[in-house]
Amino acid sequence: MTTFAKESDLCQAFIAALPANWTAYPETGGFDILLSRADGFQIGVEAKLKLNAKVILQAAEDCRRSYVAMPGPDCRAVLVPEAHNRELAELCRLLCVTVVVHRPREPGVVRSPIWPDLPTATDQYWNEVWHELAPARRLDLPEWVPDVAAGASAPIALTDWKIRAIKIVVTLEKRGFVTRQDFSHFKISMSRWTQGRWLVQDGRGGWVAGQYLPDFRAQHPVNFPQIEADYDKWRNPAEPVRAPKQEALL
Repeated sequence: MTTFAKESDLCQAFIAALPANWTAYPETGGFDILLSRADGFQIGVEAKLKLNAKVILQAAEDCRRSYVAMPGPDCRAVLVPEAHNRELAELCRLLCVTVVVHRPREPGVVRSPIWPDLPTATDQYWNEVWHELAPARRLDLPEWVPDVAAGASAPIALTDWKIRAIKIVVTLEKRGFVTRQDFSHFKISMSRWTQGRWLVQDGRGGWVAGQYLPDFRAQHPVNFPQIEADYDKWRNPAEPVRAPKQEALL
């Protein structure tokens, strides 16, 4: 059996073995991996090197009344290496959580690297191992697949807020300044940017980069240029202008 040094290694191997009709969204929707089938069916996956109560609680659905109408995946799962505790696996079944194992390929052994097989749109036999939870609605998927490592101990997630923030920074780079109207257009609070001196006033009604502006390009080396490339699709059509620069009086 292959030994994984950390959860992110296990997640990487699992994602690499996914069937072609499944897309993995790392660190999305509160899961280490949110899987989405081509038809929209979702599985929320939490990974751990050893099956234990903590990861089961992380993966299981919260059945308190206030959570009933919350969005969620169709199925929930915990991802572990091949060996796992049989008693805890049975507890997972009672909680409608599927235990998924990654089985590395071995010479002379023909088997699927993922067990049990992921559910299909037509085969109903998977209902015995995959428990469809029928959420009020599915989790929202980001427009771009996050360029982050799934299962990392301190992950940097591509959240909805982060996407909006990147759009602000791209606008700033292309135009040279941003205004309050840009923040209103992208539906993101400006206070964090001004109070933290991420942006400073330029004296002409606009805001420019301050010394503490985070380097979102470095945080997301793949997603940042992807979002940037779609600038014409999401740009602020209003194109705010600044007041003319005042010439110094002699």
